Amino acid sequence: MQRIRLRYTKRGRLRFTSHRDFQRAFERALRRSEVPMAYSAGFTPHPKVSYANAAPTGTGSEAEFLEIALTEARDPGTLRELLNDSLPDGLDITDAVEARTSGLADRLTASIWEMRLNGVAVEDAEKAVAAFNAAESVEVERRTKNGVRSFDARSAVVDLQALDHQPDRPGDKACAILRLVVRHVTPAVRPDDVLSGLRVVADLAPPVPAAVTRLAQGLFDEESGTVTDPLAPDREAAPAAPSTAAGTTAATAPEGAGSA
Repeated sequence: MQRIRLRYTKRGRLRFTSHRDFQRAFERALRRSEVPMAYSAGFTPHPKVSYANAAPTGTGSEAEFLEIALTEARDPGTLRELLNDSLPDGLDITDAVEARTSGLADRLTASIWEMRLNGVAVEDAEKAVAAFNAAESVEVERRTKNGVRSFDARSAVVDLQALDHQPDRPGDKACAILRLVVRHVTPAVRPDDVLSGLRVVADLAPPVPAAVTRLAQGLFDEESGTVTDPLAPDREAAPAAPSTAAGTTAATAPEGAGSA
């Protein structure tokens, strides 16, 4: 059995698809592409697809991950092209590698998010960010299926910055960009929780809903403060390409061979 790991996106209007909607679209793409999927046992077999830490509905993403199991070996690059031909625009497979290591989900320990706050001046965003970063804890509430839950939104935030957005054309309204690095903890701290925290500490309330996009997801590097590519260990574990015959001949040719 071969396992392939895929990175995919949710762009444009497709950010409003639920995780269940994506599952249905992806399984249809598998069938259309005639991918030799491995199936679970039992009365209702399902394709062996493992999804890892999907983004909330309504948020865009450049870094979603899943893993599929095949009964026959396939080239990851060719498989990526076949699936993209069968998926709607906006749900795009951007990377595919053969799984050569274990624990993909264990390498998804943090995310980098970008939040576009239309109608918010960067100066106001900077003041709110400074107040949030200076706080030891920021208690927020979120409604769940079990009722309203309170938790600290500050402890999971590794870095929060306000960036100035240059208007695309004259007359554009103010717009601040927040760049956010968040650890994956329990309970999960989402971008909307951080926005709730900014409202608590600085009364920052964007006039329209924020446009939120996950830029990266992976293992958080404590030394550099960055989020690393979770597929890199699989690439590094791939066997080296064999030397070509021409290269071997050139390496063993006696000195001066071919000279007049």
